[in-house]
Amino acid sequence: MTTEPPATRRRRAGPGTHALGLVAVVTVAGALLAGPPGPEGATRRDAAVRPPHDARMPAGARAQPATPTPGPRLLRAETRKALPHDPRAFTQGLEFRGATLYESTGRVGHSSVRAGPPGRPPARYVALPAPLFGEGITLTGSKLWQLTWRNGVAVERDPTTLEERRRVGYEGEGWGLCHQHHAGQERLVMSDGTDRLTFRDPDTFEATGGIDVRQDGSPATRLNELECTPDGSVYANVYPTNTILRIDPDTGAVTANIDAAGLLTASERRGAKQLNGIAAVPGTDRFLLTGKLWPRMFEVVFVTR
Repeated sequence: MTTEPPATRRRRAGPGTHALGLVAVVTVAGALLAGPPGPEGATRRDAAVRPPHDARMPAGARAQPATPTPGPRLLRAETRKALPHDPRAFTQGLEFRGATLYESTGRVGHSSVRAGPPGRPPARYVALPAPLFGEGITLTGSKLWQLTWRNGVAVERDPTTLEERRRVGYEGEGWGLCHQHHAGQERLVMSDGTDRLTFRDPDTFEATGGIDVRQDGSPATRLNELECTPDGSVYANVYPTNTILRIDPDTGAVTANIDAAGLLTASERRGAKQLNGIAAVPGTDRFLLTGKLWPRMFEVVFVTR
């Protein structure tokens, strides 16, 4: 223990110095118990009661609420070009490969796959026999996959001739399908009319995983025709609305809500059914949209509402 300096001893010799001496002893003992000083000379007790440097606020200031997570962007489809479309085609899927547009149509006895330049009669056409009901399509390498609605069958086709090669079974309904490059690999993304996207092997069609889609924390259901884009997003028509969702397939979050209403005139809408059909136009920021029994298809861009 450190001895006291002479001056301290002399002060304690006078009247009333016993109390002062007791205070000094207590003070020294407290300092020893407190331990070594902390950062910037603060004791452990100081560090425990003082807020962190970045949490200190000026007197009278109020704590600000946490910044909320931004919701999906609100976009709309703006027409750049209108093209003819077969008004008898009950469109279930669209996809480009180069300048060729592939289209799948539905209804028992009227289902088909067709391919050719957009806006012109198809150069190739193959019917899907009853009782199969055609749904979404996609292309991957040397394969063209076509879904069926409630038949539990995916049809693999030759993308050049459109001829059937084989059929592969799956559980549940088939609605939309697209092909995606993800983390250095390839996968198919499939919808079944719920909020669930299922990932599948592009060669075997076996399920490899999936994700639930959420918009502002709530399930985004009725996901229909799909389109995978090079930036990693998945676009989905929402049946039976004029809404298209842009989805992050890694998180399931909806990143954009797109209004595609008003493409058809009032007279064209009388014979048409739901919006269904979305294909990214290669090398551009445009998309081709159409619907079931629509007389036209539309090349659009998505702009802020």
